[in-house]
Amino acid sequence: MRLRTSALSLGLSILAAWAAPAAAQTPGVTATEIKIGSTQPLSGPASAYGVVAASTEAYFTRLNEAGGIHGRKITWLPMDDAFTPAKTVEQTRKLVEQEGVFMIFAPQGTAASSSVTKYLNAKKVPQFFVNSGSHLFQNPKDLPWTVPYLPTYYGESRIYAKHILANKPDAKVGVLYQNDDFGRDYLRGIKAGLGDKAAKMVISEQGYEVSDPTVDSQIVALKSAGVDVVLLGSLSKQSSQAIRKMADLNWKPTIYMSYISANVSPTFTNAGLDKATGIITATAIKDPTDTRWANDKDYQDWLAWMKKYYPKGDLNNMSNVFAYIAANTLEHALRETGKDLTREGLLKTLSTLDYAAPMLTPGVKLTFSPNDYNPYKKLQMQRFDGTKWTLLGEPIGD
Repeated sequence: MRLRTSALSLGLSILAAWAAPAAAQTPGVTATEIKIGSTQPLSGPASAYGVVAASTEAYFTRLNEAGGIHGRKITWLPMDDAFTPAKTVEQTRKLVEQEGVFMIFAPQGTAASSSVTKYLNAKKVPQFFVNSGSHLFQNPKDLPWTVPYLPTYYGESRIYAKHILANKPDAKVGVLYQNDDFGRDYLRGIKAGLGDKAAKMVISEQGYEVSDPTVDSQIVALKSAGVDVVLLGSLSKQSSQAIRKMADLNWKPTIYMSYISANVSPTFTNAGLDKATGIITATAIKDPTDTRWANDKDYQDWLAWMKKYYPKGDLNNMSNVFAYIAANTLEHALRETGKDLTREGLLKTLSTLDYAAPMLTPGVKLTFSPNDYNPYKKLQMQRFDGTKWTLLGEPIGD
């Protein structure tokens, strides 16, 4: 009798399960896992930035060892897109449609990441902390699911314009820029920042394609034009080439460099540290090569994490700091969103975030609002002295 009753109960339970509507489940989230994907330039012309995948994995490893987020462990799935938009589309679709990830986190590159923004937004898949400062990702109205992470290139170059006007108002400015949305933001920004003086002050504009073997001819053209202040809106490889070529020409203009390339390692070490002396950039982070942070708690915590979880990582590479800050901020946002994790809930948390993450410079923090996805309202100017960075004044906005 007991057996018949149990069998009947089991049958009724199965029928009830079939008849009941399936409970809604957030893709990539289970009781024990959060599946996070990314596209990274592990090969190709921008492979120097591929370290972000490894350092992010190192952060998630530490996080998982500590119990994860509300009992859920992070599964990290970075895929190589070789910094090529067509490959980014292919890998992103694979992550969303085959792997079923919860989100795309820290993808790299302006052209690569913008190639999938409409696709991800149409599917309401978070594309959070895009590693680009392009204006293309500053569009919460049309692309609410795409949240950038880096300071805007346009705002950064406006800050350089402020600095030039204050320190060298009669400068003859030349711009080396990558011929895409990334590089053209620097060109737009410097002109906007110089205002009605731009037409007179910007005397040479030299673009390059990311596939060009060198930028030597562009540097020669800038020197020939009589430029005495150069803005480099270029990636690490091309920035190193530009620094070396200027040294070869015995040409010593004042140089302002995109913060994404102004790394002691690999950019300056590839060019020669002595050749990089005097370069000016804006920053939001505590540079690991700057001895002023040697006894700083943030730096000490970051250093301990690197040595334990990413011992092969380059301690002089700022990309490892940017990745650490991004992953820490995501951890903070996931915790704030709570145990009932949904894509909508995380978006709400991130779009109202006001967070001073570890390893940000004093006075700088990440601030978002539903109508403003520009995370950094101020940046810190600094100059390279041949071995380390020295800060210039207080953080300023554009």
